[in-house]
Amino acid sequence: MAEQLRTANLWLPAYLRQQAVPWPDGIRDILICVCDHFEPLHHADKAEALRRMALWNTEFPKNIAPFRDADGIRPRHTCFYPIEQYDRDILNEVRTLVKASGAEVELHLHHDRDTPENLRKRLLEGKARFEGHGFLSLDAQNRSRYGFVHGDWALDNAHPEGLQCGVNNELTILNETGCYADFTLPSAPDPTQTRTINRLYYALDKQHPKSHDRGVQVRVMNSVGPAPFRGDVARPRYGDLLIVQGPLALNWERRKYGILPRLENADLTMVNPPRPDRMRLWLKQHIHVLDRPEWFFIKLHSHGAPPPNSGVFLGEPYRAFHQHLAETYTEKNGWRLHYVTAREMVNILHAAEDGHRGNPGQFRDYRYKLPV
Repeated sequence: MAEQLRTANLWLPAYLRQQAVPWPDGIRDILICVCDHFEPLHHADKAEALRRMALWNTEFPKNIAPFRDADGIRPRHTCFYPIEQYDRDILNEVRTLVKASGAEVELHLHHDRDTPENLRKRLLEGKARFEGHGFLSLDAQNRSRYGFVHGDWALDNAHPEGLQCGVNNELTILNETGCYADFTLPSAPDPTQTRTINRLYYALDKQHPKSHDRGVQVRVMNSVGPAPFRGDVARPRYGDLLIVQGPLALNWERRKYGILPRLENADLTMVNPPRPDRMRLWLKQHIHVLDRPEWFFIKLHSHGAPPPNSGVFLGEPYRAFHQHLAETYTEKNGWRLHYVTAREMVNILHAAEDGHRGNPGQFRDYRYKLPV
């Protein structure tokens, strides 16, 4: 527990200050998004990575086949594949997974002691390669857009020792190269964890490390106007990058030694798979767009490509979890369940921001659409 709470000074004050927003009456919509730091080459050679992909392509579609959300859609998966580990053959296998399961692919990057110029070049090269496989979405101006997860959690040079990044204006570079949102957080117990937790917010690049430590929470707008532009890409209304956080909390239902709460950071592992008690805690954090409390945004993460974590998604833990969702979070019980990709979650977020209400499933392609 001491290891889990070693950086609690960063986030625990915000956690203790959280004020519960009452759950509204009527139907409440749950949006579940799994953002997988998808690394088939992790501690593996190419042959092993291809074996891992063959197992995913065989077992994952079968494992999710029995389940449907309120929109008739199977559980979604978003593969944030590391652009520095690009291999055409492996990405072709990922493409097979996309076709078989409805998964989508976004950008992931590990880098260290980098420069702004090199970062920009790598992101643009990564985008071009992914576009060649038919990945990534397009905006209304037909420009390629992408979601992002930072390797080793160190978004915007957030590590206190300057490790795993090196670029103080990373938020600006991400925006200018077409990033529509970052999905890195939470990162606790890592020291890159922000003081802002359990929020959907816009971060302003202050040109110094960890500019996303705080930001402006996404809310329903009174009036809708065009977003201002910076360079070739539309700038978010209140900052340089949209930050989509997953739940961060203390789990008192599964105490260590029967006394101390365990850290809940939305990470899906074989040791800590998705369970009913975790689902209750994710909902309790009530991550939502301000003034749209009936839409609950639950962003989860994992390193699911290699074993043992692949066993979560390809075996019984995932089936049991989705069976629990199907039996518990029903319209009869006041819930509508929606499985979404990272892109779809952000589209629904923007629809809420623009004042839309009702069934969020109708806004999966609201702003960013997959190429035809």
